[in-house]
Amino acid sequence: MNITFIGGGNMARAIIGGLVSKGFPAAAIGVVDVVPAALERLKSELGVRGYASAAEAVPYGDLVVMAVKPQQMHDAAVQLAPGLAGQLVLSIAAGTRMKDLSRWLGGHRALVRCMPNAPALIGAGVSAACAAPEVNAAQRGQAAQVLEAVGKVLWVEQEALLDPVTAVSGSGPAYVFYFIEAMQQAAIELGLSAEQARTLSLETFLGAARLAAGSDDPVSVLRQRVTSKSGTTEAALISMAADRVHDAIGRAIRAASVRGRQLGEELGKG
Repeated sequence: MNITFIGGGNMARAIIGGLVSKGFPAAAIGVVDVVPAALERLKSELGVRGYASAAEAVPYGDLVVMAVKPQQMHDAAVQLAPGLAGQLVLSIAAGTRMKDLSRWLGGHRALVRCMPNAPALIGAGVSAACAAPEVNAAQRGQAAQVLEAVGKVLWVEQEALLDPVTAVSGSGPAYVFYFIEAMQQAAIELGLSAEQARTLSLETFLGAARLAAGSDDPVSVLRQRVTSKSGTTEAALISMAADRVHDAIGRAIRAASVRGRQLGEELGKG
C-alpha cells in the first residue's frame, strides 16, 4: 500500500511515525505540505517523500489521508480532486462532513471520516471512524491499519454519531486535564508541594484508568469498592453529588456534541 498525506502537522506526523515504527516502509509514504521547513523535517527524520503541492504528488497511491485543519479542507480538497483515481480518502479533520468533502472532491465517494484524539500523539489514542457505503472491506482494512498506528479504532455506522464521539473522546482529554488541574490546585491548597500534587494527581488518573481498562466490572462497581461507608471517599462523592457534578459533565458533553454539529454545518457552506 502507498499512502499520501495531505498536510504534515502533528497528527499526520504521529500517524506516520506510528506506521514506520510498526514496520511500514517510509518510502511508501508521501507528504504534501506547503511549509518547507516542516516538510524537510518530515523527510529527514522519517524518510518519507515530500511534495510542495498536491499536483506534485500525483499519482497518490492507494490511500490519501486528509490531515489539514478543518478551515483548510475545502481548498485542499479542490486541489486534490483532479489527481484522484478511485483511491480511498481518509479524513481526520474534525467537523468536515462526508457529503461536503465529496462535493469538494468532485463527487468522489470512497471516503472514510474519523475522529482521532490527542493521545494519538504518543500512540495511545482512540479513533472512531465511519465509512461511506461505497467503501469496500479492503479499503476499511487500509483505513484501520493507518489509524491503528496510533491507538485503538472503533467503527460507527452513522456519521452523525461522530459528533458525540468528538464530544466524548475528541474533546475528552481536555476534560481530564481540567479535572487534574483542579485536583492539583486543591492538593497545593491543603499543603502539598506542587511536585507532590502533580505526581499524586497524574499517577492516580493513570492507575485508575488502567484498573478500569483491565477489569470486566462496570466503573460504577469499581467506584463503590473504594467508597467506604462514612469514609473520606464518600464525603467527597456526597459533596460532588450536592454540586451536581455528574449532571454538569453530561451537560458539557452534550454542549460539545451540539457544537460539533454546528461546526459541520458552518464548514460545509464552502
